[in-house]
Amino acid sequence: MRVVVQRVHEAMVSVESVEKGRIGAGLLVFAGVEQGDTMEDICWMARKISQLRVFEDEEERMNRSVLDIGGGILVISQFTLLGNVRKGTRPSFNHAAPPSEAVPLYESFLAELESALGKAVPRGMFGHYMRILADNDGPVTLIIDSRTRG
Repeated sequence: MRVVVQRVHEAMVSVESVEKGRIGAGLLVFAGVEQGDTMEDICWMARKISQLRVFEDEEERMNRSVLDIGGGILVISQFTLLGNVRKGTRPSFNHAAPPSEAVPLYESFLAELESALGKAVPRGMFGHYMRILADNDGPVTLIIDSRTRG
């Protein structure tokens, strides 16, 4: 699983002009499921994201997690994170999991995040064109890949 995490003041996702999810201060997470990902990858990623210390403490050091600040997480499914542009200029998405494999893992990822946060996790709609608005904070942007964990 590969994700891009952005610290935001607020973020919102809509599909066909209908708002599907919104958060205030917290994390905007773009998530791509790769072929061969397992529940171990999903659980590891949910723990990692919920515990990321990217919010400032009273000394202005990134020392607090989204849990510590009571923030939200907005998740957007994004298979294009797995695009490969090594050859040519048109991305190949051969490593992205097909929907039959990706959807159950994506849903499990959402459930794991909800369990970690103790509240609902707003999200976009898998496989749909979405409009995402974000008011980035910092900016702070991280790329995390479950395949490269140590």
